[in-house]
Amino acid sequence: MQSKTIPVILSAFTLFTLMSCVSKDEYLVKVQEGEDLSSELLAANSQNAKLERENEQLEGDKKELKLKVLSLQEEIERLKKDSTNLEEISEARSNKLAKQIEELEQGVAELEGLNKELQAENETLRAAALDLEVQRKEEVLTMSNTYNDLLEDMKSEIERGNVTITQLKGKLKVNMVDEILFDSGKTTVKAEGVKILKRVGNILLNVKDRTISIEGHTDNVPIGAGLAKRYPTNWELSVARATNVARYLQDKVGVDPSLLSATGYGQYRPIASNETVEGRAKNRRIEIVIVPKREESE
Repeated sequence: MQSKTIPVILSAFTLFTLMSCVSKDEYLVKVQEGEDLSSELLAANSQNAKLERENEQLEGDKKELKLKVLSLQEEIERLKKDSTNLEEISEARSNKLAKQIEELEQGVAELEGLNKELQAENETLRAAALDLEVQRKEEVLTMSNTYNDLLEDMKSEIERGNVTITQLKGKLKVNMVDEILFDSGKTTVKAEGVKILKRVGNILLNVKDRTISIEGHTDNVPIGAGLAKRYPTNWELSVARATNVARYLQDKVGVDPSLLSATGYGQYRPIASNETVEGRAKNRRIEIVIVPKREESE
């Protein structure tokens, strides 16, 4: 049976998207996610319907076999009554029919066993489909709520261009330029950055069964001579910054460390050109990426 809740969720999410000025591409992706979820549920329901049809066919076969058994039993009784002059022939015929009855009854028993197995499998599939539906609904709602909370709490930073928040294909990403978290050439989160991380972290406390990856990124400008003694390249610098953000979320905010990871990509995953000042500023960033655990294992 197709769930009636999916259109409601999608409609509510569409309304929020329009109200929050989310881009057309993000809206279309969310619509596609809803359609993918509906397709999965339809596939599960189709499998259930197939098993039900097989069960009905087996029930029909059982009834037909039982009718044959009754007919043969009646024939045995008739032959017994008319066996006065044909006792030996009737006995042979009776034995033959009795054997046929035994074989048919065995077939009925086997069909009943198969029917029970199919019913059990059908119930398992129904339960799995229901669990999938509930899980998908919870994921959509939880990620949407987290996305909405971050948009609301980071509104001023978003307007100033210091923070961007995106949600695509089940992945939620918070992108923060490095200048709001770190002083130039430093890896310790500064006072302004601490306030922002605390606000973000309080929202992340509600995240369950998802990984929270802290990713450090830099531009392609080589490390200065003074800083190079501690961080030989941008790679080490990006790792140190990501690690300090992760440690803050764990130690000061209380985010579950089993959900956290810290990774440094240095200059190797730019999102803008390093040929301009503006582009390099965008590339120097910390990204907090949230994805379901099951996606990580696939």
